[in-house]
Amino acid sequence: MRVEVKRLALVLVDISGYTRFVKMHTMSLLHAESIITDLLGAVIDNAEFPLTLSKLEGDAAFLYSVLEEGPRGRAAAEDILRQVDAFFAAFDAKASELVAADACRCDACSNIPMLKLKSVLHVGPAVIKKVRQFEEVAGEDVIVVHRLLKNTVPSNEYVLMTQAFYDLSGGFPGRTAEARVEECEGLGPVAPRRCRRSRARRTGTRRFAGRRTRSHGCSDGAAATFPICLMRD
Repeated sequence: MRVEVKRLALVLVDISGYTRFVKMHTMSLLHAESIITDLLGAVIDNAEFPLTLSKLEGDAAFLYSVLEEGPRGRAAAEDILRQVDAFFAAFDAKASELVAADACRCDACSNIPMLKLKSVLHVGPAVIKKVRQFEEVAGEDVIVVHRLLKNTVPSNEYVLMTQAFYDLSGGFPGRTAEARVEECEGLGPVAPRRCRRSRARRTGTRRFAGRRTRSHGCSDGAAATFPICLMRD
């Protein structure tokens, strides 16, 4: 086994509404899973260097990129933002294609529009473990990315960006911020700011938002702040 600690950009892309979608459609489970597979496939098909797919997690894809210091690291983070935006476009396009092409009237096929996409982006040190042909990314910052999916954002289509990633990438320009607090399970409170743009539509302009505070740091049981940018809602 080979273990390395690297500075990584961490990207988690998750399909909103998956659990309810599957539970609601037990009788058409095969169609439901096929739909999820097609939608997630459309997303990861748009992932390219510097992003690497770490693994699929049911209704989610976990990706990462090893970041260099200096201008190259910033350029990589900016490109990751571009790719994440393309993930949403690809997801929407595939969903529209499935709706238009499928004559099936089962519950799963009829409820494709209820599925949305959300993503969390972060930068921090993480361990890359390689055991034979398998590779895993682990560490506290990986936990942060996953825990931040559990939030009180009143939307099921968005991007959350930690201050670390926001500072590195520069974020999306021209967006104001609104203060907000989230609880990161086991790691403490999150104090973000949220910014807004135009209203999102499947075939038109999307609505974006952003939020951020200080960078995080905590020990077991201690309070921690996690800066976040909500870039889409």
